[in-house]
Amino acid sequence: MEISRHWRLRKQRYALVGEVCPHCEAKLFPPRDICPECGQEARTLYQFSGRGEVYSYTTVYEPPAGYEENAPYTVALIKLEEGPIVTAQLTDLGDQPVEIGTPVEMVTRRLRQDGDERGMIVYGYKFRPALARVAA
Repeated sequence: MEISRHWRLRKQRYALVGEVCPHCEAKLFPPRDICPECGQEARTLYQFSGRGEVYSYTTVYEPPAGYEENAPYTVALIKLEEGPIVTAQLTDLGDQPVEIGTPVEMVTRRLRQDGDERGMIVYGYKFRPALARVAA
């Protein structure tokens, strides 16, 4: 993927920025020009919390080109608190088993590197088990 496309997608990949429809309040990720719920124009940016839960998951043993060094790894459908479902790799699992309903939070991590050691490093969102929140 070329550098210009990475630049255009940076808000989505690094901060989970989507859109909210001003007509029906549907939360959209990834961003779209037209709301799939009501068919109206939806261009109002929306910052997702990055919190959700595992909706479904699988383990990848034979990855696509460029991801071989990560195998095996777990990919999950994450249902965000705000509603949308996103696909992402799970990380920082340690010995913790993955279960449907496991609370998770978004983190920015290295996805892959294009080319040799001088190639572009691609970062994006992954999800890890949610850390305990301390009440203030």
